[in-house]
Amino acid sequence: MNSMRRFLVPAGVAALLALSACSSSSDDSSGGESAAPAASKLIVVITPSPDNVFFKAEQDAAAAEAKKLGYETLVLSHDDDPTKQSQEIDTAISRKAAAIILDNAGADSSEAAIQRAKDNKIPTFLIDREINKTGVAVAQIVSNNAQGAGLGGQEFAKLMGNKGEYAELTGKATDTNAGVRSQGYHGILDQYPDMKMVAQQSANWDQAEALQKTQTILQAHPAIKGIIAGNDTMALGAWAAVQAAKKDIVVVGFDGSPDVVNSITKGGIKATVLQPASKISQMAVQQADEYIKNGKASQPEKQSIDCVLVNADNAASVTDFAVAGS
Repeated sequence: MNSMRRFLVPAGVAALLALSACSSSSDDSSGGESAAPAASKLIVVITPSPDNVFFKAEQDAAAAEAKKLGYETLVLSHDDDPTKQSQEIDTAISRKAAAIILDNAGADSSEAAIQRAKDNKIPTFLIDREINKTGVAVAQIVSNNAQGAGLGGQEFAKLMGNKGEYAELTGKATDTNAGVRSQGYHGILDQYPDMKMVAQQSANWDQAEALQKTQTILQAHPAIKGIIAGNDTMALGAWAAVQAAKKDIVVVGFDGSPDVVNSITKGGIKATVLQPASKISQMAVQQADEYIKNGKASQPEKQSIDCVLVNADNAASVTDFAVAGS
């Protein structure tokens, strides 16, 4: 009798396990209300380093919106390293994530990894940075960098009185935004014959590099009157160099970061172009949620959100990459 009991208990457990396995692998094609696997409630958020407050804002907004909609999140940083990004996308694939929210590590170098996610039935929603290929990501939601750079260029020219020598600090050459912003600036600035660009250097979105390169530029061009930067991190580096040199030079950035907004309120850096980082991240998660539930995109792949100029007139009303009332 005892030996029979020992035999029957494992058999019962085995039957239960088999039933459970069958249930969890169901594709719910009948339209019933059976629970989805736990992995399908995971959204993976991947951005550059959160040491940059812009990317930290992206991470926080995406994670908060996902949690609000009932998802678990895994937040990762690729540090602008395509190899690390590829590994993190593989992690999302192995975890059977429901979706990936990605601020990518380079337009061309990101396509293969995003395609790999798609091949594994995991949709990717890009924020902030585009890729050149369409049909790989479900959505590419970015700031209208051309429009924003136009605003920044106009304000920069106005602050310089439409004349004088200036320098430009550009971002990473592999980042599509760097080129778009530079072109947008010059679409305005090149219309002013009395404005002369005497130096144009990449500081790779980095504050320390911007500081060093601005110091070199100021030594080579002592008559310079303005510096326009492709992001706020570089603008902060440029401003530090300007302060150290005790010069009266107009500095304009791009992003709407809290440090630069604070500098504007104190009469330091003169202006920035605010990207709605939190709004874009929230939109990506909302669209991911709709895609997960309905199996199709609710919006066109390419989506562009207008930027807002921030200067002394409205800097005090800026919080969390948003202008009150805009």
